[in-house]
Amino acid sequence: MTIRWGMTVPLGGVSLTDHNAVYAALAQADFTDLWSAEVNGADAFTPLALAAAWQPRLRLGTAIASVYTRGPALLAMNAAALAEAAPGRFALGIGASSPVLVQDWNATRFVEPFRRTRDTLRFLRAALRGDTVDEVYDTFTIRRFRLDRPPSVPPPILLAALRPRMLRLAGAEADGTILNWLAATDVPRVLAEVGQRRPGFEVVARLFVCPTEDATHARALGRRLIASYLTVPAYAEFHRWLGREPVLGPMWQAWAAGDRRAAAAAVPDELVDALVLHGTPEVCRTKVRQYVAAGVDTPVIALLPTPELAAGGSAALATVIAQLGRSTGN
Repeated sequence: MTIRWGMTVPLGGVSLTDHNAVYAALAQADFTDLWSAEVNGADAFTPLALAAAWQPRLRLGTAIASVYTRGPALLAMNAAALAEAAPGRFALGIGASSPVLVQDWNATRFVEPFRRTRDTLRFLRAALRGDTVDEVYDTFTIRRFRLDRPPSVPPPILLAALRPRMLRLAGAEADGTILNWLAATDVPRVLAEVGQRRPGFEVVARLFVCPTEDATHARALGRRLIASYLTVPAYAEFHRWLGREPVLGPMWQAWAAGDRRAAAAAVPDELVDALVLHGTPEVCRTKVRQYVAAGVDTPVIALLPTPELAAGGSAALATVIAQLGRSTGN
């Protein structure tokens, strides 16, 4: 499979109206993909809808749309609309998300995440084919739903997965998997759980990239991110499974005690350096390629703030985008 090269959008500090120039710069720098993130900023689909109109060559993907925060039919409609706007170049990434996003922010119960994800995957597969779905699933029931505008090219469906059960589901029923918060050295172990990869099965990984030689800044930011993300139950269990209990145990204990500052301080430099790629843009690009060598088909950069970007504004951002591009220096 040809190596793809993605960026997480929208970029922080840039208005959606100004992303036209950002998307053009990414295309010019030989990025092939834009993958949206949906937390508490823009929704997963609007930035991609803009890109569908502005950049007709870039591939678009959600990483991820939660299987809880939209009803199954609405999620199918969102996906079908974007697939119609960008035929053949949209991929739907779905996943369970987290209790904070689902329960605390969207007033929806976060229960049975494996079965809810599996049921949504199966429903979407049928709905996006244009089938009439009349089905009692384990976690919801659909009565005679059919898309009025089924896409002429149904999008591939990728499943966000961390641990063996979800990874095996992705390998058996999805068109790919989306990985997050892992080191390049973790990739082979994770992909071993997927099983034999079918032709066309795609492995996407979001990678946190802080392109600066200011290691103090990068590590301080990395510690804060790790403390806030890897204390989420699903990510904590993921890293326990990866064998990082001895490394992350002090952070988890401090976080459980309510001491956020101590939790961040407990994260060692070695772990930050493995999970948050920093250095010059050239060094960062080399580190991204280590994931490709380990089995990732589509690395997706999540660009983190740096002192240089803060001081240099849009000109510095354009330069960094050019330096992080797929073919730069090849």
